Amino acid sequence: MIDKLNTYTVSIYTENNIGLLNRISAIFLKRHVNIESLTSSQSEIDNIYRFVIVVTMLESKIKRIIKQIEKQIEVIAAFYHTDKETIYLESALYKVKSKSLFDEKHIQKIIKNSQANIVTVSPDYFVIEKTGWRKETEKLYKSLEPYGLLQFVRSGRISVSKEPMNISNILGLNSDK
Repeated sequence: MIDKLNTYTVSIYTENNIGLLNRISAIFLKRHVNIESLTSSQSEIDNIYRFVIVVTMLESKIKRIIKQIEKQIEVIAAFYHTDKETIYLESALYKVKSKSLFDEKHIQKIIKNSQANIVTVSPDYFVIEKTGWRKETEKLYKSLEPYGLLQFVRSGRISVSKEPMNISNILGLNSDK
C-alpha cells in the first residue's frame, strides 16, 4: 500500500499543565509539519483537556508523531483520524458595517441562505455567526466582503470521532459514549 498525504485530526487528551502546548507544537515543528488548525478545551471528563490539531501529512509520519506525543508525561492518550472517521465543524464570526444591513436588503437574504445568525447589532456594525464546514464559512466570507466586512475570525476545527476513543477506559472510569 502506498503512503499518501492525507488530512488528519489529532486528538490529545491531557492534564492541564503549563508549557505542554509548546512541547506538543515543538514535536510538529521538529518534523517540519504545518499545523493547519489547533483548538483546546475541556473534554468530556472532569479536569481532562483535549487538543484538536489538524495536519496534512503521510500516515507513516503521523503514527511516529502520535508515539512521540504520548511520551509527554501529561498526555493521557493521543489519537489520529481521517476526515471520514470524524464529524467536524468550525465556527466563524463576521463583523460588518451596520449601514449594509439597513441599506442592502440582499445581505439579509445572504445571511438567511447561509444558515448564519446575527448575534449583535449596533449603530456602527453587526456581527454574524456561522457554524459549518470550512467551505461554508469561506463562501459566506466572500459573499459578505463587498458589504464592508470589518473583521473576520474563524475557530479551529472541533470534532468528535465516529468510533469511541475509550478515553474513560484508559483512565479506569465508566466506558466512553
